[in-house]
Amino acid sequence: MTAEAEHPPIAIVGAGLIGTAWAALFAHHGFPVRLWDPQAAAMDRAAAALPRLSAQLSAIAAGQGGPQDVVHCATLAEAVAGAALIQESAPEDVPLKHALLAEIEATMAPEAIIASSTSALTWSDLGPGLAEPARLITAHPFNPPHLVPLVELYGTDPVRMDRAEAIYRMVGRVPVRLRKDATGHIANRLASALWREAVYMVQEGIADVEAIDTALANGPGLRWSVLGAHMAYHLGGGPQGMAGYLDHLGPSQERRWASLGTPALTPEVRAALIDGVAREAGGRSIAELEQDRDAALIALLRARKADG
Repeated sequence: MTAEAEHPPIAIVGAGLIGTAWAALFAHHGFPVRLWDPQAAAMDRAAAALPRLSAQLSAIAAGQGGPQDVVHCATLAEAVAGAALIQESAPEDVPLKHALLAEIEATMAPEAIIASSTSALTWSDLGPGLAEPARLITAHPFNPPHLVPLVELYGTDPVRMDRAEAIYRMVGRVPVRLRKDATGHIANRLASALWREAVYMVQEGIADVEAIDTALANGPGLRWSVLGAHMAYHLGGGPQGMAGYLDHLGPSQERRWASLGTPALTPEVRAALIDGVAREAGGRSIAELEQDRDAALIALLRARKADG
C-alpha cells in the first residue's frame, strides 16, 4: 500500500481555532493537509498557532507516520481537489454553510467525504446545502480537537461513515455514532444538562461558582475521565451492578431528578456567573487559562497512553 493510500490528502476548510487544531492533528499523524480560509488574517493566525499545537501533540508522543507540513492554499478549489476527507469548520451560520458546502461539492472528488465540525447545527440543518446530501457527515469534535479525542459522527451513507471513522481512528480520535440526528449531539447535550443544574445552584444560592467547579473537577469529573455515567452507576450498585442500583437507589435518584431546576439567565444570574469565574480565574487571562487547561490535558493523555 502506498503512503498516499495509507494517508490520503485532507482538506481543512476554515482556519479558526477548530480548523487549525484539525490541521495540526492530521499533519502530526502523517496526513498531507491543505488549509484554506477566505480571510487572510485567519490564515496568518493559523500559521502562527500551528507550531505550538504541533509541539503539544509531540509532548503526548502519539504521532504515527511522521509529521507533515500544512499547505496553505490560495483557493478553496486548490484545497479540496483530490482530498479524501474535507473537514469543514466554518462559522455556525446556516446560509453561509449552505453556500460553502455547495462550492465544495462542485470541486470535490465524487467519493470524498465532507465532514462538518458543527456543534450547534445538525446534519438535517446542513444537508439541504448539497445536491447529494449523503456526501455529508457531521463530525463534532470537543475543544481543543487536537487534544480531546472525542468525535461525534452522524450521516446517512454507511460507507462514508465507515471510511471517516477509520480516518479519525488513524489520528487517535475516539469516534462515536449517533443513531438519530440530534441538536447538541451526545456530549454537548450531557454538558448542557450538567451546566443547567450548575447555573441553577448559583441562582438558588446553594453554592458559588468556584465551589461548584471544584466539586465537579474533584468528584464526578475525575471519575468520568475513566468511565461514563451509566458505568459509574453500574459500579455504584455493588455486586448486582445496575440492576442492584436501580432496585435500591432508583427512588432516591428520581427524587434528585425531581429537585433539579431550570434556571433563567437573568441579569443577576449573569452577573453572578461572570463575577464567579473571575474570582476562580484569580487574575489569569483567557490565554493563561487555556495554557493551564492544555497542560493538564496533555498530562492526562500521557498518563492514559502510558497505562495502555
